[in-house]
Amino acid sequence: MRQGLLGGTFDPIHNGHLEIAEVVRGRLNLDEVIFMPAGSPRFKGDNPTPAAHRTEMVRRAIDGKPYFRLSTLEIERAGPTYTVDTITELGARLASRDRIYFILGWDSLIEFPRWREPDRIIERCFLVAVPRPGSPRPDLDVLEILVPGMAERVIVLDSPRVDISASDIRRQVTRGEPIDRLVPGAVADYISEQGLYLSE
Repeated sequence: MRQGLLGGTFDPIHNGHLEIAEVVRGRLNLDEVIFMPAGSPRFKGDNPTPAAHRTEMVRRAIDGKPYFRLSTLEIERAGPTYTVDTITELGARLASRDRIYFILGWDSLIEFPRWREPDRIIERCFLVAVPRPGSPRPDLDVLEILVPGMAERVIVLDSPRVDISASDIRRQVTRGEPIDRLVPGAVADYISEQGLYLSE
């Protein structure tokens, strides 16, 4: 099985996340893409919306798409979220022939050498980097020097070019502006029903 893994705060999940998952799934012929909301994001400066809300928004966003799956593995883990722990735990549940493709933005790939145990991560999965607004295309030669063996474990894509920001969506909700074109309808309804982001 070829599994994609798309992690994030998903606060809220938006159409850009879904487009990235669809494109990567098609390009790499993945059997499924796992959406994994972060528990305690390591590098987030502010506190995310409670996990129960973020999880439910992901659940609603991917409902009806059998090739998308929700995992609460990081939500259930206590303490800070580290990718190396997630990849190790996920890999332990897979067969030896299964492959994990960890999806991240160009900006995150550039910072990858600073992550916790990057060498162990690339031993256990492939990295799939997609464009991020304002971020340059990663230089694999530089990354290879910093993390030997990394270049052969990275797939750099030039699309999709998604320009949707979760923080912008939260601000629009606070201002009473519509977000219907930015998030799935079921997610927009949930945000309204629960009164999320009104006090941002």
